[in-house]
Amino acid sequence: GSIAAYVGALGASLGGMVANLSSHKRGWDDRWESYSQWAEKGQILKDQLLQLVDADTQAFEGVMAAFRLPKGTDEEKAARATAIEEATKAAIATPFRTLEVAAEIFPLCQAMAESGLPASVSDAGVGALCARAAMRGAYLNVQINTAGLKDEAYKKDVLERGRQLLDEAERAEAAIMAVVTKKL
Repeated sequence: GSIAAYVGALGASLGGMVANLSSHKRGWDDRWESYSQWAEKGQILKDQLLQLVDADTQAFEGVMAAFRLPKGTDEEKAARATAIEEATKAAIATPFRTLEVAAEIFPLCQAMAESGLPASVSDAGVGALCARAAMRGAYLNVQINTAGLKDEAYKKDVLERGRQLLDEAERAEAAIMAVVTKKL
């Protein structure tokens, strides 16, 4: 989960870098504000994803702590099972948030592929590739964490919503790569 978030941060950084480079292109003064807004969006997404790197580690530590709870009595076993379920849901929420944040990288990379600095179009493409890799990695993390859940309704919901985000990411990446390929 942490690596997925980190890869997403790299994608956001690349999209933001193209926006920054584009904002300083001579003759594009009328586009400065738009590119600056895209660059700021890239920075915000990068920062959110870097926070998720640490949040994922903390969520995993919560799961491990729940598994270390005593299980000598029936009460302890019940409390431990509840703690494991809740900690696991928290460990699912973090990579799921990575899915959501990484999905926001695609509009940035799409805009930069379409109208950013032509010499940096490949960077916009790599940013999109990173965003999708982050999402796929985060979804794998969601999947593995749902395996032991007792709450079937929660499990079904989170897996379906994650799958939808992943399907949208696949389409977004393909659209960006089509623009990039045409411009290379």
